[in-house]
Amino acid sequence: MAGVLLFALILSQVVMPSQNVADEPATKSANDGDKPTEAVATLAGGCFWCTEAVFERIDGVNDVVSGYIGGTDPKPNYKKVCTGQTGHAEAVEVYYDPSKRSYEQILKIFFKTHDPTSLNKQGYDEGTQYRSAIFYHDEAEKQAAEKFIEKLNKSGDYSSPIVTTLEKAEKFFPAEEYHQDYYRRNPTAGYCQAVVRNKVRKTNREFGDMLKK
Repeated sequence: MAGVLLFALILSQVVMPSQNVADEPATKSANDGDKPTEAVATLAGGCFWCTEAVFERIDGVNDVVSGYIGGTDPKPNYKKVCTGQTGHAEAVEVYYDPSKRSYEQILKIFFKTHDPTSLNKQGYDEGTQYRSAIFYHDEAEKQAAEKFIEKLNKSGDYSSPIVTTLEKAEKFFPAEEYHQDYYRRNPTAGYCQAVVRNKVRKTNREFGDMLKK
């Protein structure tokens, strides 16, 4: 996906359905009175195909939506975001049941399945659109993320500092339909075989006790 040649390769492997894509699907409610039955975490960790595939396997996660956030273009799409000029990051909205999975557990999975020390780069994917970022929805999420990053920096598990940015969640633009559930629908695509599959395998190893049955 990074660079002209890799971008062309990925586009040649994308399976695009014939149906029209709605610009913005219905917004999902994350709260029900004082007791939330569904919460949302918005995360960017490189290619959203990877991040989506990781969280779709986790028990307690109801849905994962790939999309764009954090930029200035009012109508972002895949082609524009891939230029790195819109300011958006490829990200996912993770809808989860807080009675089964805590926000801290979501963060643990997020940090374990991408490189949070790599600035604007994950593997061959380079540019601000592939930055490591947490888009917090309220002050509680921001503080939880700050504490988690501080703990990771002190843990000695990383040879370099965490560069994950904390950005206030604003408008999230769901990606085109052919990006949704991409790994599940296209497991033999070149990028899925070379990159996404390894992320899925790591998730299986590291979080076997959290996987859906």
